[in-house]
Amino acid sequence: MSVNAAEKALVLAEALPYIRRFSGKTIVIKYGGNAMTDDALKEGFAKDIVLLKLVGINPVVVHGGGPQINELLERVGKEGKFIQGMRVTDQETMDVVEMVLGGLVNKEIVSLINTHGGKAVGLTGKDGHFIRAEKMFLSDESEDKIDIGQVGEISSIDPALVSLLDRQDFIPVVAPIGVGSKGEAYNINADLVAGKLAETLNAEKLILMTNTPGVLDKEGKLLTGLTAEQVDSLFADGTIHGGMLPKISSALDAARSGVNTVHIIDGRVPHALLLEIMTDDGVGTMIRAS
Repeated sequence: MSVNAAEKALVLAEALPYIRRFSGKTIVIKYGGNAMTDDALKEGFAKDIVLLKLVGINPVVVHGGGPQINELLERVGKEGKFIQGMRVTDQETMDVVEMVLGGLVNKEIVSLINTHGGKAVGLTGKDGHFIRAEKMFLSDESEDKIDIGQVGEISSIDPALVSLLDRQDFIPVVAPIGVGSKGEAYNINADLVAGKLAETLNAEKLILMTNTPGVLDKEGKLLTGLTAEQVDSLFADGTIHGGMLPKISSALDAARSGVNTVHIIDGRVPHALLLEIMTDDGVGTMIRAS
């Protein structure tokens, strides 16, 4: 047997206890960053999702689409604007968001997974009104409210639709669009949707794919394991800031609300998902409640 073949056999053997442990469990994956734009990484992600389903794990994918939204906004002559890491979303921008997230991006992910043997189904929060939302306001230093348009915060998530798909061996692929009391659409941060969905589904894990190795300290060193208390300290001293704020806040809420472990992993690493779930080493930061 060649060394390469022997190494492959060891990797497969290493995966066995993880397959046993997580079989029948739900894992919510927030899919975003370079993993969504690089063709080889997209193919690898789709294969990983199908493999997880085949070994008895129930993956639920929640995706972003920031770069694709920015690209289409540029085409129509609009500039994307962010406040505190959240996209300012007027009506015209919301139309673009729905077109990109609920249409182009969602259907591409569904198609990729299905091409590799999965049974993916695309959803937005408007389907069955399963993600209810209300208008979000931000606060500045003087506690004044900042209106950022049709950006929503989650009122409730009804897990019935996603659970039904899981039980029928489908793979739900969720675009982070919520629906208001009058049927209006709201753009919701994908990390927040993934976190709240993980809580609602009593998921075993929440995995957030990013363009960084994980949570870094002020010297840029990877922090591989954190408790909720340690994350609070990183918020307080400004180590976690900008676009990472909603991501880590979502991770923290999920960990405190019963999700066993939350992982922030580098989606630029090929097959990062399998490395995190099915190997001893992992490839990012793991957050636990305590």
